[in-house]
This record gives sequence, structure tokens and C-alpha cells, in this order.
Amino acid sequence: MTESCAGGGKGGYPGDCEFTASLLEKAASRTGDTVRGYAWKNCFGRAKEIKLLLLDVDGVLTDGSITYTDEGVEVKSFNAKDGFGLNLLRQAGVEVGIITARSSKALIRRCEDLHIDHLHQGKRHKVEVYKSMLNELDLQAKQVAYVGDDWLDLPMFGQVGFAVTVADGMDELKQVAHYTTKSFGGRGAVREVCDLIIDAKGRYEELLAGYLGRI
Repeated sequence: MTESCAGGGKGGYPGDCEFTASLLEKAASRTGDTVRGYAWKNCFGRAKEIKLLLLDVDGVLTDGSITYTDEGVEVKSFNAKDGFGLNLLRQAGVEVGIITARSSKALIRRCEDLHIDHLHQGKRHKVEVYKSMLNELDLQAKQVAYVGDDWLDLPMFGQVGFAVTVADGMDELKQVAHYTTKSFGGRGAVREVCDLIIDAKGRYEELLAGYLGRI
């Protein structure tokens, strides 16, 4: 165990201390994890440099579905795990931004909920926005990661230090991406990227311990 626990839980069941220590121990030894394998660890050099994570929306933060109500209002569905991962990433000192070719009031609401300040909608020429953000935030290309899923994202892949596509992204992106997630867009892919960056920075166990400390 990662810490010493005096005694045990009632009836032979593990107490809070044992439970917490067990989870921390598993977090410290994830060698058998199918997600956190060679490809994951091979990205650590790039991922640990990241200070800004930029995201596409449709097919990345969502599953790519576009739904309209009878009144013509566009509806988007977001994944709660992705949102929590972005909050964890911000706790690790990484800023989050969005660059998308489409515009949506639902996305504005989601960014407000997640306290994402860097939102750029209706931007088909994403590289222009990206370069402006580099100057604004005084960042280098190696400090920026981008997650995309389709051809419109290809120009960004040649600009950033860490290019990521999702499991159901187009093959052309997978051929040039530094990492392809195991999860699909809108189904935990963004959380996976957040965890990777946090892990590469050596903050994974620390952040997990903060939540286990509430047990």
C-alpha cells in the first residue's frame, strides 16, 4: 500500500484508509492498462509541455450528431466525463480553448459552465485564430495541443506541438496525429486527452488523492 493503515474496516471490509490507499496504489501502477500503454507513454515528452489545450467541437466534444428542434434550434449533447476532465486539466494549470467552424448557443452555455474563456466560433480558418492566441497568451507552438476529427483540422495538426485525433476520426488525421484516443468523440475522448496531459505532468496521483481525501 502507498500508506500505512492501522486496523481495518468493520466485519473484515476495508476501511476508508485501506480503500484510499488501494486506489492510490493502482493509480501508481497502471502498466497493465490497455489505454495507458506504449502509445500513451510515448507521448509524455510532448504532453508534459502543454499549457493550452485547443478543441474542435463537432466530433470531438460531441459525437458529431447535429439535431434541430421543430423551431430550428440546434441541440448539442456533451459528455459529463469530458467536462470533468477539462476541470481537472485547469486544476493542473493548463488553459482550455475552443476553435470551431460552426456557431451554437448551446456551446456558449457549455463554455460558461466549464469556465472556458477562449471560445472562437464560426472560424473556418483555424490557424489564423491559433496564431493570434499564441501572441495573446505568449505561448510557443510546443506548448499547445489540439484535438480534431476531420479534414478541416489538418492545417492545425501541422502547427501545434501535440496533435490528437479521436478513435472515430478520419484516417487522414490518424496518419499524422501524435496520438489517437481509444475513446470516440463525445464519448470520453477529451477526458482521455486530459488524463494523458495530467499524467505526463506528474499530477495524476496528486489530483486523484485530493478527491480520495474527501471519502
